[in-house]
Amino acid sequence: MLNPRNWLYAMIVAAGGFAGGLVAMELAPGNALAARHRNVRALSAEQFDLVDRNGERRASLYVTARGMADLMMFDGAGNDRAELRVAREGGSSLNFYDTKGHQRLLVGETQHGRDGIAIYDSGGRQLAALSAAEDNQPSLTLYDPNSGRARVGLGVAGAGEPALVLFDQQGRDRLEVHVNANGNPGIALADANGKSIAGLPVHETPASAQQ
Repeated sequence: MLNPRNWLYAMIVAAGGFAGGLVAMELAPGNALAARHRNVRALSAEQFDLVDRNGERRASLYVTARGMADLMMFDGAGNDRAELRVAREGGSSLNFYDTKGHQRLLVGETQHGRDGIAIYDSGGRQLAALSAAEDNQPSLTLYDPNSGRARVGLGVAGAGEPALVLFDQQGRDRLEVHVNANGNPGIALADANGKSIAGLPVHETPASAQQ
């Protein structure tokens, strides 16, 4: 049995869920309506558009039909390059896109308290995720740029136990290096079915036994 697998594997899965949950906050097209109330203190409307001197839209602020507040910013060619979103349920994110509309970077917090950063390749596939759970357990996950599966996981459990996990091409846990709560290091290898096939636990010798 691979000791750190239970908590670290769960952390890695949650890290993917962190990014996926924020990216899933899709936007519904909004229609700008005329402001209903105007006075010296406030201007109210369902959408605000900011244009440059040529009348080209460079930013848009509105609330979607799903209750998400969204600030979109465009480059000179009209490409959506950055968005700041806050969902009705409380999740928030800052997203950056390339000129083709592919997401390249996400920074945010889910409504359940997990926060982090996700990095994507030129095709929009996730490459890395750094996140921290609500109970302050941090994890770093690196993904295969071809399959999108997790290949490397690094994390620290709530009790201060660090672990490094390596996955094969199918996303299966094959190698772990860890240090347990007592300070003892260990290495574990598993086959494709998750069964341990080799290991190297290290146990400290009590001081009384050394005398």
